[in-house]
Amino acid sequence: MPYIKQPFIIHRPTALYAFVMKKLNITMRESQRLIDRARVYQDGLPILEKNAIIKGPIEIVVYEPCSRGLEPLFEEDDFALFNKPSNVLVHPTSRQCDYSLLDEILHHFGPNAHIVHRLDRETSGLIMVAKNRDAEVILKQLFEKRKVKKTYLALVRGKLIEKIDIDAPLLNNQSYGNLKQRMIIDDNGKPSRTVIVPQRYWPKYDISLVEASPYTGRQHQIRAHLFHVKHPILGDPIYGVPLEVSEAYLDGVLSHDERIMQMGATRLMLHAHTLSFEYKDKKYRFRSGVGSLFDPEKVKP
Repeated sequence: MPYIKQPFIIHRPTALYAFVMKKLNITMRESQRLIDRARVYQDGLPILEKNAIIKGPIEIVVYEPCSRGLEPLFEEDDFALFNKPSNVLVHPTSRQCDYSLLDEILHHFGPNAHIVHRLDRETSGLIMVAKNRDAEVILKQLFEKRKVKKTYLALVRGKLIEKIDIDAPLLNNQSYGNLKQRMIIDDNGKPSRTVIVPQRYWPKYDISLVEASPYTGRQHQIRAHLFHVKHPILGDPIYGVPLEVSEAYLDGVLSHDERIMQMGATRLMLHAHTLSFEYKDKKYRFRSGVGSLFDPEKVKP
């Protein structure tokens, strides 16, 4: 398991947050947050007072990376890119999570490396990692200011033959009669725009390959927008399927065969394909190959 209790001995009475900062080489804020989350123990009990003066043996719950051999696609002094597989979390969601992309990041680059944007668990493709805190601030600002151009590939239901510019505000679902994980189109939502460009159509399957360019970065934006224009993404367990099917998926009781029948694929067929940006006066453009992944003739259920 990535989370372990690491033993330490405090030889002189010391403020707990200061000791944790020094030993783990983290900021004061990170140290205090770790204590708030009951990650520091003495005599088997969590210490919750950040300013507590402590002496003697303690244990700190730390994340010990467990690599599965995923190598970065590209790296330089300040940042790196990975090609994230589908069904891999970016960050662990609980102490029971046995693997996430964070394992590889800490394994390769150490505790000062951080992911600067997000991908859903089932979305594969390019994701950027800052290798130090200064780079993290700059790169996150590039994403926040929409100075990073992203494109995605998706397999969707139905035939698309023309470019679609979807400008539809997205709102977190507030209805108890719907799935809270779903974003909905609502005039009270945040402005959201996605441009969809068709790439290929397979009449045999009534499936289209499209390129999606999000001009804003809302949660589930591409998925919700494609569902809105009646071309849901193949394999999407949240959009384009009945509520009870989504609930079965989230509860972990939806079988392989049921997912194929309801969604047409065993994973969300969405892939982060390209990233383009300028960093320190240098222009970058990265492209992640997909091989036969998005060819319905070659994809096996």
